[in-house]
Amino acid sequence: MVKREPKKVLLRLDPAVHEAVAKWAADDLRSVNAQIEYALRLALEQAGRAPKRRG
Repeated sequence: MVKREPKKVLLRLDPAVHEAVAKWAADDLRSVNAQIEYALRLALEQAGRAPKRRG
């Protein structure tokens, strides 16, 4: 199985938003990056736009 390289994105956040995400990430034992991806996936699922799962 070939692993796909993740896309790299520069993201600018309001400092208060970053602080809130960092706290949420720490509470869930995730990195800020993983927490942002988690939140985006939740939003995509709620909007009916989630990508099809591979495998």
